[in-house]
Amino acid sequence: MPDQRELPLAFPEISPETPFIPVRMVNEFVYCPRLAYLEWVQGEFAHSADTVDGGIKHKRVDKPSGALPEAPEEEERIHARSVSLSSTRLGITAKLDLVEGEGTRVTPVDYKRGKRPHVAAGAYDPERVQVCAQGLLLREHGYECDEAVIYFVASKERVRVPFDDALLEQTVSAIQSLRGLGAGGQIPPPLEDSPKCPRCSLVGICLPDEVRFLNQPGPEPRPLFPAVQDATPLYVQSPKGYVRKDGERFSIEVEKQAVASARIGEVSQIAVFGYASLTAGALHECFRRGIPVSWHSYGGWFVGHTVGTGHHNVETRTDQYRASFEPRIGLGLARGWVAAKIANCRTMLRRNWRGGAQGWDDPDDEPFEQAPATPGESTAPEDLMIALKNDGGRAMRAQSFDELLGYEGTAAGRYFQNFSSMLRQGVDAEMSFDFMGRNRRPPKDPVNALLSFAYSMLTREWTIALSAVGLDPYRGFYHKPRFARPALALDMMEPFRPLVADSAVLTAINNGEVRPTDFVRAAGACNMSDSGRKRFIAVFERRMEQEVTHPIFRYRISYRRLFEVQARLLTRHLAGEIPEYPNFVTR
Repeated sequence: MPDQRELPLAFPEISPETPFIPVRMVNEFVYCPRLAYLEWVQGEFAHSADTVDGGIKHKRVDKPSGALPEAPEEEERIHARSVSLSSTRLGITAKLDLVEGEGTRVTPVDYKRGKRPHVAAGAYDPERVQVCAQGLLLREHGYECDEAVIYFVASKERVRVPFDDALLEQTVSAIQSLRGLGAGGQIPPPLEDSPKCPRCSLVGICLPDEVRFLNQPGPEPRPLFPAVQDATPLYVQSPKGYVRKDGERFSIEVEKQAVASARIGEVSQIAVFGYASLTAGALHECFRRGIPVSWHSYGGWFVGHTVGTGHHNVETRTDQYRASFEPRIGLGLARGWVAAKIANCRTMLRRNWRGGAQGWDDPDDEPFEQAPATPGESTAPEDLMIALKNDGGRAMRAQSFDELLGYEGTAAGRYFQNFSSMLRQGVDAEMSFDFMGRNRRPPKDPVNALLSFAYSMLTREWTIALSAVGLDPYRGFYHKPRFARPALALDMMEPFRPLVADSAVLTAINNGEVRPTDFVRAAGACNMSDSGRKRFIAVFERRMEQEVTHPIFRYRISYRRLFEVQARLLTRHLAGEIPEYPNFVTR
């Protein structure tokens, strides 16, 4: 019947291996089951202005004071802060902000940062369920508890929450449902166009609008805003560089002389080149704040990165490993990455063409009717544009990895054969860059040295982004795993090679920010000087912070934030939440 309520079931005693449910997670479950699953089961968390402010408001009650006696005497006054309780029968645990009362009759008081809402019950259901669960814990420990109090800090009001039968039943049902949700291992679907989502601290992790849009296109997703907008990478290039923690700052020293410093809260990652080092204190602070440290050779080759205990989301890695052994899934992803890369290479040539086309005849090119050029569009050769578009179409129809590699190699040959047509040639020969084709390991000319360094930096960015969302950057789908090879990072960066790395190289050369005199040649290899590398890093960082319009979701977002969004969309695809991984293809 519609008005029939669920009968509460008796709680079985949980086994020692079963984790306790934090009462705060019961609150989150009533608010949004998906949020509770992400935080409790998958270990996801992100701070927002609300969570930081809440932590500040809780500073006083988070300091333990007083005590909750095991056998209180009659009329003994109780006033205890930060009381931790748990119950194996209920399977829950909590830290109570404040417990007041006399003798065995007590009342839990829970602090909330906002103002009292003007609703009939005096508080919303998630908060009422949370304090009711605290009351159940107090009852488990032998106290009489018939009501709770919610104290709203902003309005300085106390709201009584009596434990009636309906609230008790709702609380017991929420605890049981959350336990079943965790045991089931299936993430709940996102809320549909809910006003709760924009202010949620996990909106950039959950991606509710994006998941909904990719499953059933409708209204465009609401814009995403990064949690930290002023944090930037810290680069340490001096071989004698030494980073140490000095209060709330990172201090960079060279030969025991301070040369620079940065606020710790404004550092998103630290990139260390050569034999520069960090003190244990600085490294521990990076672990505590989740700041990754990447390590590069003196020439800029990315050799690894250091994080704390790593991401807690085991389910995401399980989905990744399972899918990586399915050739059908791997080939589907690889086709999309290669086709997107070819499309973006085509866009780069069309946007930046400066002349000097090199012909390319391919009798196997399929006929294609080229759309007329729009006013102001660059005049890249039409046959080259047709050939690259055909390469992308063939890549999407490839039936094997070997066939896909062939199409990718053909497209790369066309692209790099015409790469010099995007370079500005100065009147002064000393200011001009010559490019005769792609070479590496080691690069033999300045343009190839720039490209290799840019790809190394892009690999680092993707390795960090994938690690941050819980994926293993070393288990790929298209690039085969090898020792110390971040295969998945190489997979994911394919569509972004032309858009970020190649674009940064073109900008540095064409704007004169990097010159031929910034390179050193020795033993058939070409490397950048320290000053040239420093200027190119600045160009690369500007590109990473540049905002672009997402071609699917239509909101503007920086490339660095875009990497995280694309990585999380991959996790949603591997988990089966969205049918296809959406590649980023610009126009």
